[in-house]
Amino acid sequence: MTGRCRRGNIAGVSTADDYEYAPLRIPPGTSRTAAATMLSLQVDVGGWELARLQLHADGTRKAILRRRARLSYLPMPVT
Repeated sequence: MTGRCRRGNIAGVSTADDYEYAPLRIPPGTSRTAAATMLSLQVDVGGWELARLQLHADGTRKAILRRRARLSYLPMPVT
């Protein structure tokens, strides 16, 4: 780890370098269309982008959203 790299965890949001990350859990039984709509609303409102999406065997989706740390004045994802 270099001296320039900073890491932290504040209220479920972790920061690394100049990005902050936030986990978002989408419950099983949510249709693909509804999940896509939920994620697109987060992108439009909060300045987030999709970093990773995992589909688990029970149908739960786990999304990791990221945005530039300078946009931290925008709202957090709605869980």
